[in-house]
Amino acid sequence: MKDKLKALRFLTPDGQPTVLGILVLGEDTLRFIPGAYVQFLRLEGVDLTDPIRHQREIAGPLPDLLRRIDEILEANNSVSISIVSESVEIRRSEYPLPALQQLIRNAILHRTYEGTNAPVRVYWFSDRIEIHNPGGPFGLVTKENFGRPGVTDYRNPHLAEAMHVLGYVQRFGMGIQIARKQLLDNGNPPPEFTIEENYILATVRRRS
Repeated sequence: MKDKLKALRFLTPDGQPTVLGILVLGEDTLRFIPGAYVQFLRLEGVDLTDPIRHQREIAGPLPDLLRRIDEILEANNSVSISIVSESVEIRRSEYPLPALQQLIRNAILHRTYEGTNAPVRVYWFSDRIEIHNPGGPFGLVTKENFGRPGVTDYRNPHLAEAMHVLGYVQRFGMGIQIARKQLLDNGNPPPEFTIEENYILATVRRRS
């Protein structure tokens, strides 16, 4: 088993847990990587000073963390029903879940885990969702070409590989394009990005 964990880069050659191993398998990730969690905040209005409806801090092994985030997103995502005829109804959510999954998983994948204890933050306002990523563009990705199809680089390449093997990343470099298409198909405006040296903010606006 140790040899397999070493081959997956979850253990160092001398058998010590790697950062990747702690992120993917660790039960106490925050003990070793204090910023390795997602802060979720649901607010009643459009400003951070508005009353808080729901607040969670999600941590743990990567598969558990992503599953719990998905559960929270589904629980907060309202669905409207349009009756087309006696036998046909159309259900449409305020936000397409696959788009939110892509953007949050991108944030977890591309964030920096060094030099900061800040988490990925998901702020759910009454009119929009903001996803704050502690880590700016990296490598070949610049402020100018951010989000361009096929332009990608990896601050955490082994984490990218692990997320791909686990089924959370399907097509490298296409996450933002997938999110854009999902939002368009659902009737939402396209995602907006604020890109700075040390962080990226993705904003998704509610379907009108």
